[in-house]
Amino acid sequence: MMIEMEKILNNTKAQMRKGILEMCILSIISEKEAYPSDIIEKLEESKLIVVQGTLYPLLTRLKNAGLLAYNWKESVQGPPRKYYHLTDLGQDFLAGLLETWSQLVQAVQQSTKNVNSNE
Repeated sequence: MMIEMEKILNNTKAQMRKGILEMCILSIISEKEAYPSDIIEKLEESKLIVVQGTLYPLLTRLKNAGLLAYNWKESVQGPPRKYYHLTDLGQDFLAGLLETWSQLVQAVQQSTKNVNSNE
């Protein structure tokens, strides 16, 4: 029974993380254009560990949706690199996500305040 509960909890945690990952990536890129390894480093600093195999498809999907664009920049350590930046649509989308996140945080705090006060 305990193994099943742990499995369910881990699955729920993964779903929660996926839901906010896109917002975090867009927020990081909104600060300044970013190279994928820089994005991964910032996510790791925030304890949102992401592997390249997860990040690259997400960046491609965001680019295809018109939220991101990229520039090629020469690198001293090899071939040119893609640096991502938000488009105007991406800025608007991020603003909407941040507003929704703020509303969700307030709603969750309100609806769980009795549970949290019992700890």
